[in-house]
Amino acid sequence: MQIAAAAKDGPAAEMIFGEWYPALRAAGLKRGGTAVTMLLGIPMLLGRKSDGALFAMRDLCPHRGIPLSAGWFDGETVQCKYHGWRFEPCSGRCEEIPSLTSFDDLAPTKIFANSFPVVERDGYAWVYVPEAGAGRVTAEDALPPVPELPKFGPRYRSAHLQAELPCNVDHGIIGLMDPAHGPFVHRAWWWRSGDSIHEKTKKFEPLEDSEHGGRNAGFRMSAHAPSSNSAPYRLLGKPVTTIDFVLPNRRYETIVAENSRGRKRWFASLTTVTPVTASTCRIDVVAAWDIGYRVPFVTPIAKYFGAKFVAQDQQTMIEQAQGLRSNPGLMLIDDADKPAKWYFALKQRRLKGVGEHPLSGPVELHWRS
Repeated sequence: MQIAAAAKDGPAAEMIFGEWYPALRAAGLKRGGTAVTMLLGIPMLLGRKSDGALFAMRDLCPHRGIPLSAGWFDGETVQCKYHGWRFEPCSGRCEEIPSLTSFDDLAPTKIFANSFPVVERDGYAWVYVPEAGAGRVTAEDALPPVPELPKFGPRYRSAHLQAELPCNVDHGIIGLMDPAHGPFVHRAWWWRSGDSIHEKTKKFEPLEDSEHGGRNAGFRMSAHAPSSNSAPYRLLGKPVTTIDFVLPNRRYETIVAENSRGRKRWFASLTTVTPVTASTCRIDVVAAWDIGYRVPFVTPIAKYFGAKFVAQDQQTMIEQAQGLRSNPGLMLIDDADKPAKWYFALKQRRLKGVGEHPLSGPVELHWRS
């Protein structure tokens, strides 16, 4: 399910390259079909070859700059509309230049259009967007692992949600991890009421990705009982939830509950906030669960309420974008805004390549929500 936004763009933010990002839902890419999207300010042409292989190319012919999406895809090669240059889309290698004659010694296969590694995972086409100047990057290069939704059993149901936001990725992310907006933005009979606000204490701990030099560092809200003022959680009995935020844009939530018969049930979600441009972003949510696995209509009901929940966040961001157009000075407070402060510190550490993790060890935060 996709939710579109309608508002003017807000201020720009610096983007993190050298990462995997969900470009679009892979289910929409049929064999022999293509789709156009924007990712980190890069126009992209994605498609699926006749053999099922996904590809992602910069939507630009290297010859004269016309979008490749204006041309043709026959299931094997992409052909430019302007001069008929033909490319193998997975590698970007040029296979044919129709204007060449026997007097030319140019080898078309030495020319490459920009292509990107792409992997299908959890229903998304994940595209690796390299740093500027990295040269041609292929799936055979040593790349970071592709993000994946954790699952705790072979049988589960799943759902996907998507919403466009008229704000930059920084505002999208700190809105995603904000612990205090629930009773206001998500006020509803099926979730929370304004009268349910009470003081909360949560423990956090640092996450350090030592394998990649801290590039995907983050923090964890340690295992705890979820909010008692959220109605759906109460239906699970006594669940335990863990929430991780990992650079550049990933929020993992896992909930494990045990019923009266000792059977464990679980829910997991992976939410990403992906920069579409420097001033706009998109939320993608994929969730899986084995709760009510055999109950009819569980998935459409979950999608319905999930879409309502995401739409509430989206509407708030649309309204916030009005105030952000003048790029005002903003403030972050303790303790409710500590996760936002940690995110900004981790992002600067990643971009500059220096600095300590903002959490030296486990900490305890307090707020009312």
